[in-house]
Amino acid sequence: MEYTRERVIPKLMNPKNGMLIEHIVRYEFAKSFCQGRVLDIACGSGYGSEILLKANPKVDELVGIDLSKEAIEYAKEHYAFLETSYYVDDALNKNLHKTYGTFDTIVSFETIEHFEGDHQFVENLYNLLKPDGTLIISTPFGRGKNQPCKSPFHVYQYTEEEFIHVLKPFKKITMYHQIDTRIEIPKEGQKYYLMVAVCKK
Repeated sequence: MEYTRERVIPKLMNPKNGMLIEHIVRYEFAKSFCQGRVLDIACGSGYGSEILLKANPKVDELVGIDLSKEAIEYAKEHYAFLETSYYVDDALNKNLHKTYGTFDTIVSFETIEHFEGDHQFVENLYNLLKPDGTLIISTPFGRGKNQPCKSPFHVYQYTEEEFIHVLKPFKKITMYHQIDTRIEIPKEGQKYYLMVAVCKK
């Protein structure tokens, strides 16, 4: 699997790479919320599985889904554990919950900004989540959905208000912000570049 800067592939990256470190921090943050049956949607190379499962007996099963067959094959080869299973599928597939059932926890990092159809994606996440389940979802700060994106891989860039609006099906949303290796409730005067929402169904 080739490293193109679109996906994080730790085994092909410098351990000091800032993007890699920041992504690992997000999985470490999500780990404390993960329990029972867990879904990592758009799991990419699958490296998040190792982080979420390490010394975490609360997780019974971890399912990874990605649109890329190459990424899923890589995940199966490099990040296969007793608790994991990986599948090729589309995050915008309306029937995901019928195929894979429902989950106690869903992790979705830097996914929603990559395609048109964000409301459908959130509806899918809602349907995939068990009652009182938890979704941890992140996206970079942007100037607004109607503004051009700097990244060639992104379709949308969200303001915080837009991100919260698209997550409105969930009964409770707690917003965290990330700067480097810190993910925290936002502090006044501090600049951040990424939003992490923890949502309850």
